[in-house]
Amino acid sequence: MKRRPLMLSGYRNLSWTFLSLSHKRLCTSKILNSQTALSSSASSSSSSVLSFLPSPTRSPRFFANGQISALSHPSPHFSSTRHVSCSAPLTGAMELRDVLQVLEQLAPLSLAESWDNVGLLVEPSKSRPIKTILLTNDLTDAVMEEAEAMSCNLIISYHPPLFRSIKRLVQKDWKQRLAIRAIEAGIAIFSPHTSWDSVKGGVNDWLVGGLGSGKVSVLSQAIGSMSHSHKLEFMAKSKEELNAVLEELKACESEATQLHLRSSSDSSGIHVSTSCSDSTLTPSVQTLLRHASASQSLSILKLEKPPLPGHGQGRLSVLDEPVTVAAAVQKMKSHLGLSHLRLALGSGKTLESSVSSVAVCAGSGASVLNGVKADLHITGEMSHHEVLDAVARGTSVILSDHSNSERGFLAVFRERLAVRLPETVTVVVSAADRDPLQVV
Repeated sequence: MKRRPLMLSGYRNLSWTFLSLSHKRLCTSKILNSQTALSSSASSSSSSVLSFLPSPTRSPRFFANGQISALSHPSPHFSSTRHVSCSAPLTGAMELRDVLQVLEQLAPLSLAESWDNVGLLVEPSKSRPIKTILLTNDLTDAVMEEAEAMSCNLIISYHPPLFRSIKRLVQKDWKQRLAIRAIEAGIAIFSPHTSWDSVKGGVNDWLVGGLGSGKVSVLSQAIGSMSHSHKLEFMAKSKEELNAVLEELKACESEATQLHLRSSSDSSGIHVSTSCSDSTLTPSVQTLLRHASASQSLSILKLEKPPLPGHGQGRLSVLDEPVTVAAAVQKMKSHLGLSHLRLALGSGKTLESSVSSVAVCAGSGASVLNGVKADLHITGEMSHHEVLDAVARGTSVILSDHSNSERGFLAVFRERLAVRLPETVTVVVSAADRDPLQVV
């Protein structure tokens, strides 16, 4: 939503700072041929860079079931190649807080939807070195048994096993039983969920990459956060008056915030620009109104939150090479590792109809895909009537079932995580995790 000035509209050259994301990794002293992607973000003084590196050749312990397999569909933002020089391998124990820091670098939790329950959900009382990490799409009894058998220290469950508020931990609820088992076994549980969906190069970029390269855009743009949401501009006649005003303004701000100030002087006085939060807007304005010069010159502007390019929910790709509907089905079967998909042909379309644009949203994506013009929609699940609406608009629909549209990303993320961790940490994709539905 666009924010407009409350009083004056002249000032629009606002600056913001995007979250600076970087990775740190010490590995064997080799020259690694790694594909990278740069996601530039505007900053008040410079650009921040988000860089993802796929793993170099690693020990088979980083692969599920002890097998090594190539990623046939790397994330589409891996577009350039460079040589990375690495030093000796990192040794020693890695604490939970260190792993959480790496996870935050890969996909900031601030990108998650407001309704979601992401982050560290279960934290053991005793600090233990992280030696084994298990990645899963859903935390089930079978996955927990797998984690216990391998003496896992941390489970990263894409879907949060604890979502709604609970008032007790009892055995009659299966999700609460899992939380109890994790606590008793000293296993931490972390869930990224929609932060993985939103981040550039995340689940949705991986999903849309199944049909090949194309010009990709975000369907629902992620918006950055800022501590200060209002800009106050006023004048002071003298330094003495300005100092008095600033002392009162500082008293309005909480201890956790800082007063951001810019000023310049000319023959008419001292021009001042400062910012404040929603909670301190009223006392700040009341303070300025008590001073004659400030009250006569005061203007208040609502600051717009900055968009985060490349981040957000859902993706739309205009394909470099259009395919038929039949070919799109086969490509997605291969990409998702499935033998069956559900297809609804758009009105007037056949299996030989051309697909030049595709919109995707992992999981249950109808709310994100609704109204998006594309030849094809791909998601995990949609209701009967949502499919009928898309078909009536001439859009074909491919459904894979909910978690099948997400699970394949675990192998991609395993490589990104493993390359940032020391050799003492084993990263495994769950072999017990699977979609509860199957074709019979």
